[in-house]
Amino acid sequence: MDNTDIDNTDVNVAKEKKNATINVEKSTKNSERPYALVLYGATSFVGQITAHYLANFLSDKKSQEKVIWAIAGRDEAKLKKLQTELNAAQTDRDSNVKVDIIIANSNDDASLDEMTTQTKVIISTVGPYLKYGEPLIKSCAKNGTDYVDLTGEAIFIKDMMDKYQDSAQKSGARIVNSCGFDSIPSDLGVYFTQQQAKAQFDKVCDVIHMRVKAVKGGLSGGTIASMATIFEEVGQHKERRQQLANPYLLNDDKNVPDTRQDNVNKPIYDIEHKRWLAPFVMASINTRIVHRSNQLLGYEYGRAFKYDEAMWMQDGVKGQLMSVGMSVGIVGFATAMTFKRSREFLSNHVLTKSGDGPSQSDQDNGYFDIRFFGSTANNETIVTKVTGNKDPGYGSTSQMLAQAALCLAQDITQEEVQGGFWTPASAMGEKLLTRLESHAGLRFEVVD
Repeated sequence: MDNTDIDNTDVNVAKEKKNATINVEKSTKNSERPYALVLYGATSFVGQITAHYLANFLSDKKSQEKVIWAIAGRDEAKLKKLQTELNAAQTDRDSNVKVDIIIANSNDDASLDEMTTQTKVIISTVGPYLKYGEPLIKSCAKNGTDYVDLTGEAIFIKDMMDKYQDSAQKSGARIVNSCGFDSIPSDLGVYFTQQQAKAQFDKVCDVIHMRVKAVKGGLSGGTIASMATIFEEVGQHKERRQQLANPYLLNDDKNVPDTRQDNVNKPIYDIEHKRWLAPFVMASINTRIVHRSNQLLGYEYGRAFKYDEAMWMQDGVKGQLMSVGMSVGIVGFATAMTFKRSREFLSNHVLTKSGDGPSQSDQDNGYFDIRFFGSTANNETIVTKVTGNKDPGYGSTSQMLAQAALCLAQDITQEEVQGGFWTPASAMGEKLLTRLESHAGLRFEVVD
């Protein structure tokens, strides 16, 4: 054998080793990891609700296939207690799928890596995400693990995109933030409205107004904690205020649209519908997610697409007073949470604490009804609605989160959606919408 043969053999062996490594990595990610899902932060209030929902759903024939999953967190005693409850419930349903536990801590990178390399998808309920969320995103992006969460913190998403977009794309990790009440109803509501507009008018709407018609159920303690963290950050850093004011904060392409976006931040009278409008506290995250979806869908809604959100109040003096009260309350809350002493007083003595929440009855009796008013460039109009049959901050959110994770694990291939930071609509679209209608109590309808 001459030197040329030796060199070629070495090259071929190296190529085979490289290809084998790649195939092992793909195999490990797609089929050889022991868990399809791991719920991290399972003993938090919304985490427990999500865990019980998953246990019931996955032991039912409607889940279609056997799913091996685990719960995770830092407190072993609490996890074992929850594990006992979940396994007992599944035994009652004659299910042979038992829930395992994994000990992991956001302060321990090694434990996070150990967790994320064992599963296809991580569900994170550990917030505020600005304080606790980065280590897990970093681990998922590094290890090619898909990820969903509940964050309503736009500046957190922006920070994570800036830091870990490249590594997520390389590893194949699909990172999908805001898979709860903020922002699935808004994101998929706009997506659904645009699909219906294309079917009816053969064109999309260039303007959509979202209006919260009715809602029963309060903000979760976790959501309030996240808001407090954001206002604290804004109070300390001027550049954060500039970020929050940017409607295209999450658009990261080279040619970001410059269309001026309306913002309902004070009482306004809606002449067309004869109602007063008030600011919607979640508009700041929902609108950013919708505009990012538009980008990731190739600006399917148009580069001049306009979108805003507000709450509907009734007509007359009572409606006006309610709108003024809502507006003043939001401004006052934001101002108070900007300063340390008032923030600590409200957090310690007034606001719902992270980990607390409503009773099961209150969750089951909650609901929401959101309307979308779309119009095309030719003044053709369409009205749609998204409704949910449980408390939006807990009952509906836990089901949306769980189904988003299952959709990513079971329905969306790596060829369809590659690694990187996505939104619910851009990553899962119609498949997630179908899941939510079938299994999470949501309805997407055209209003006649």
